Amino acid sequence: MKQVFLIGGLLLLILTKAEGQPSGNKNQQQLMAFQDSLKELSYKMVNDSIEPERYNASYKLIKTLVTALKTPYSFNFPFDSVKAISIQSSSDKRFRIFSWHVMNNDGSYRYYGTVQMNKPDGRLELFPLIDYTPAFKSPSDSTTSNDRWYGAQYYRIISVLNNVPIPYYVLLGWKGNTVKSTKKVIEILYFKDGKAHFGMPVFDGDQDNPGKKRIIFEYDRRASMVLNYEPSTNTIVFDHLAPPDPKLKGRFELYGPDFSYDGFKLQNGRWKFVPDLELKNDSTDQDDNFNDPKKMNQKF
Repeated sequence: MKQVFLIGGLLLLILTKAEGQPSGNKNQQQLMAFQDSLKELSYKMVNDSIEPERYNASYKLIKTLVTALKTPYSFNFPFDSVKAISIQSSSDKRFRIFSWHVMNNDGSYRYYGTVQMNKPDGRLELFPLIDYTPAFKSPSDSTTSNDRWYGAQYYRIISVLNNVPIPYYVLLGWKGNTVKSTKKVIEILYFKDGKAHFGMPVFDGDQDNPGKKRIIFEYDRRASMVLNYEPSTNTIVFDHLAPPDPKLKGRFELYGPDFSYDGFKLQNGRWKFVPDLELKNDSTDQDDNFNDPKKMNQKF
């Protein structure tokens, strides 16, 4: 646990130092060069067979990414060839999130990331994301900050900007868990008093998740789970997970889809649970990538 927090502290220190901008301008060619370095480091971070080398590549990636983002107006550079890092932008272009993971030898994961704000003057503002997963006793009920983050690798942002006292953003994320189980997360992000906050009680109607501040699904690592957003109906659609036998209820590492679908539908700024949906949206590349992120990571 101490090692996890020390690593998180290192990431926070590196990203905090990035608030100042160096003199001079960086050009497109320099950003392309940074992208090439990030691509090489991310490949090693995913594919090196030695765990310390994977982490060493991740630390170098952090430093390189922060240096690249110091470039004025770097927000507009996509870094889209760095496949191991998920980069998602909000629909209002207020921010974007970088998130990635490092796999441990025991089959568990550690998550890294940062939120980059889109500043009109082109200066850099980052909220580093420090994975505190081992410290959470009840993550579904917790309101957290960027320096105490329930780590995940995000693949979708849903903006909720109307009929709410504070605009917020729904993040759909993949969260590899252990050698036996995988998790997916419906996270809430909002900004207040110049800070990034995670978790908000905006989910209604699910008897298993009354008043939850984030929704967490856990299931058999060998299974695949759909968790995506259908914009035409403003609904987050997901597989209904169940144990293979009623006697195994609560053994989430054995759960899997039962060929039915539930959802959360956006109504007046809140998400109402809707059971037994008829799934109409087709699977996408994102579904495949975040059922098995290695499919994404190998596309270099």
